[in-house]
Amino acid sequence: MARKTFVIDTNVLIHDPDSMKKFKDSDVVIPLVVLEELDSMKRSSEEIGKNARHVMRYIDSLKNLKTGNLTDGVVIDNNIRVKVHVELRSPEKKTFPLPLDRLTNKILLISFLLKEQGEEVVLVSKDFVTRVKAEAIGLEAEDYENLKFSYENIYKGYRKIEVPKRDIDMFFKDNSVSLDIQDFSPNEYCIMTSVEQSSAVCKFNSVSKKLEPLMKFTKDIWGIQPLNVEQKCALDLLLRDDISLVTLIGPAGTGKTLMALAAGLRKVFDENVYTKILVSRPIIPLGKDIGYLPGTKEEKLYHWMQPIYDNLEFLCQSTSGVGNGADAQQWIIDSKKLEMEAVTYIRGRSLPKMYIIIDEAQNLTPHEVKTIISRAGKGTKVVLTGDPTQIDNPYLDKDSNALTYVVGKMRDYAGYGQMFLERTERSELAAIAAEIL
Repeated sequence: MARKTFVIDTNVLIHDPDSMKKFKDSDVVIPLVVLEELDSMKRSSEEIGKNARHVMRYIDSLKNLKTGNLTDGVVIDNNIRVKVHVELRSPEKKTFPLPLDRLTNKILLISFLLKEQGEEVVLVSKDFVTRVKAEAIGLEAEDYENLKFSYENIYKGYRKIEVPKRDIDMFFKDNSVSLDIQDFSPNEYCIMTSVEQSSAVCKFNSVSKKLEPLMKFTKDIWGIQPLNVEQKCALDLLLRDDISLVTLIGPAGTGKTLMALAAGLRKVFDENVYTKILVSRPIIPLGKDIGYLPGTKEEKLYHWMQPIYDNLEFLCQSTSGVGNGADAQQWIIDSKKLEMEAVTYIRGRSLPKMYIIIDEAQNLTPHEVKTIISRAGKGTKVVLTGDPTQIDNPYLDKDSNALTYVVGKMRDYAGYGQMFLERTERSELAAIAAEIL
């Protein structure tokens, strides 16, 4: 079978800095213009800069290998040959129809030249327009698929099954029941129904291999109660101390952030299980980074974190009564047990015994979410919330974002739980808008 030549775009290397190692038995070509673009990014303090530096250091390390040189190709693991393409000859206009006034067209030119030399070339890019232009000039192009899971087939965290009424009766009698179903995931929820209109909600215990009851709430959770079965299951995940990683996925108004924050307040202020709540959101700036804004870190973050403050205000009013919420909110802030932080600045920290909420996690890359979760110290719980259908990052989609990736990779981990929330409870108007508009 002939070796393929994969020309890698800059956005692929930023998305996954180890992507060069994923093309088994193939040639991987890094155009010089890509290295120049990475070089311009390396001073950034954000994840982009970190990944750019990682790629540059790795390519520089290849010069020390005795399996070739970067111009002709250096052989690494899995029979992959990595080349840096330094030649940029401009063919006649009639053969290459695009102007060389932008970096993407120069990358397309290199792919075009390699194909004219008889190589089987595939351009790999996260940019849709670049792939369209490639196909328009006769090049094969594809998205980077290595860190993807199908959102359409995503694990929802619960299932509905119809069982004989005696199974439901046995569940209520013994507080557990075994069903002849082999493919339950750890901490998967089950809604059992019967033709006699009996029903029960339970959770699969991967140790006992039985379906067991949910936790009983002795009182509301900072003024809120679950309004549907999905929310009931989500709160069960959030309040269980043996589950260290939770993902909550669903459209706006399903209560993801509100429940995560309420459970965190219960665990930190009422039960003292964790020392602090750390809330973070990815910052996707339209202009300069947040660091250019005037003021203290808290002042810079205030508008980015406004949805968190809104939820906190709602919970404080629900607990203390309308009119007294401001005092309760100020008391929480003064306690220093609620910290707001930009995702960028979590990297490098060690976070033991904390309750961490990462809101809008669909705007993170799989590599970024790995960096964040790996910061969790002993006794820390991490909650990721978001909606993979609402993404602001230009190089992510509903299949390649951090949330979908975590669900796909962590499904079989005993300390993980997932809940897909579909029913909007914010208001009747919000529910209608989510369904119709």
